[in-house]
Amino acid sequence: MSEQANITLDIPHGVDMVDLVGPGSKIAHLIEDSFDASVTLRGERITISGNAAEVDALAKLFSDLIDHVLAGHPSDIHAVRSAIGHIKGEGRYENPFNNDVVLTAHGRSVRPKTLGQKRYVDAIRANTITFGVGPAGTGKTYLAMACAIAALRNKEVRRLVFTRPVVEAGENLGFLPGTLEEKIDPYIRPLFDALYDMMEREQADELLESGVIEVAPLAFMRGRTFNDSFLILDEAQNTTPGQMKLFLTRLGFRSKMVVTGDDTQLDLPRGVSGLKGIQDILGEVDDIAFCRFGEVDVVRNSLVAKIVEAYAKAEL
Repeated sequence: MSEQANITLDIPHGVDMVDLVGPGSKIAHLIEDSFDASVTLRGERITISGNAAEVDALAKLFSDLIDHVLAGHPSDIHAVRSAIGHIKGEGRYENPFNNDVVLTAHGRSVRPKTLGQKRYVDAIRANTITFGVGPAGTGKTYLAMACAIAALRNKEVRRLVFTRPVVEAGENLGFLPGTLEEKIDPYIRPLFDALYDMMEREQADELLESGVIEVAPLAFMRGRTFNDSFLILDEAQNTTPGQMKLFLTRLGFRSKMVVTGDDTQLDLPRGVSGLKGIQDILGEVDDIAFCRFGEVDVVRNSLVAKIVEAYAKAEL
């Protein structure tokens, strides 16, 4: 029989229980439903009972959550979900709450919300090339763009280049009317959406017009070298191996690259994805980092994480 334990935490004065565990004790229920240990909320106290290892980990989680709320931050269910996944997956607890503000935009902070996202941001800062691979909703592109804009503001680079391969997601758009630019726009529009979400539209348009920021299809990268630049290749699962090599070899002096993709959402009509096996090729190269996200890193509607998990189980 495993060792049992019981730990009671006192809620500090000034911390509202609703602020701590959410309306209807949503966060407390999420934690309790994920483990065998029981969580009891009574008055100004939280009592955790059950397996000693689980109780110890959950007591640390609640203690860090209390400190997070005491510091004036809102209770973060995404961070709690990330911690739960870490405990269950790696058998140990790691504090998921952080005050690492990557960028301040439109009066709000852009920051990593999960352990996986924090490691990703740290990897981008520490390495020249970083690969972020994982399912939709994990913040791969959004955080990379926040890091890029922060680097531009801090004068670490002089130019930002955001690119995607032009591949239809199961639909043929080739016969739509319009100019080449109008046909390409739907493919790269998500990059513009993220850009405008982080910068005032007028400022972003000025930087686009002057060439300080460039958003273009991957095909436009051929024959170019980028110095003093921060480059992001999005939707990299839809590159061919040749296109992946093309992009990576655009790297110039004092530049940084981030490659993002979801290797479960392949839209290439034929051939092998340039993202497939890339870690086997470059895994031993210094100054290149690989970050893989899971469903615990999904920060969209909680249903998205369940959809990702269901598809993974079905191996679709």
